[in-house]
Amino acid sequence: MNSFLFIFITFLVILPVNNGNPMQLTLLGSHHPVTASLREAIVLQCHLSPRTNVQNMEITWFRSHNSSYVHLYRSGKDHLERQQPEYQGRTEFLKDCIGDGKIGLKIFNVSLFDEGPYYCSVKNGSFQREATLDMKVAALGPAPLLSIEGYQDRGIRVVCRSSGWYPKPEVLWRELNGRLLSSLAKKDSQRNDGTFDVQADIILKGRSNLTCVIRNSLLGQEKESIIHITSESMKTVSSYSTFYELGFAIV
Repeated sequence: MNSFLFIFITFLVILPVNNGNPMQLTLLGSHHPVTASLREAIVLQCHLSPRTNVQNMEITWFRSHNSSYVHLYRSGKDHLERQQPEYQGRTEFLKDCIGDGKIGLKIFNVSLFDEGPYYCSVKNGSFQREATLDMKVAALGPAPLLSIEGYQDRGIRVVCRSSGWYPKPEVLWRELNGRLLSSLAKKDSQRNDGTFDVQADIILKGRSNLTCVIRNSLLGQEKESIIHITSESMKTVSSYSTFYELGFAIV
């Protein structure tokens, strides 16, 4: 009885592995974009179905059919002689699960250059399959910096700033009760590394507890800061602004 049970369990474990006609195999990528965090690592993955050992196959990751490869694995070894220069020293072919047909590529120190489509190719003699997936890159900046920058239109001008976001984020002003307020002005600029700096201004004409929210819609995450404007703050800024204007006129 024990011997029969062992044989039966072994049969169930081995059965899913494909040892038949390779033309029956399908290479699958991802139907949804994979999101990577800027300067972090990401694993791209495709797999053969039914699961099949790919250790002795040629596996290529590339960005387009007209470019050199991102990573090439062949005959059980990595071949990086013609690797794209932008990926040198930043890729690792994951070998732990190749016996199950899982083909993973780890990319380190993700940059905005890495964003876009990737192709995963498996070749064994005349047999060849190809799958695609799309990678998005995102970055969160720090919590916004709030500052009072003068008296304008009978109110206080409050400025919200943050930097290092990707893609360009949404900037919102929100009261404690959840009501959204319109910005007086918004502006953004793009850095050399492709990330965005953002700024939004608002005029407050009375005491308020106001939150500036910066939202990355791709990640579904946001950061916020709160500023408390009191009646005394309004008087102080108003008096300082009046003094400055009179002093400037006298000079």
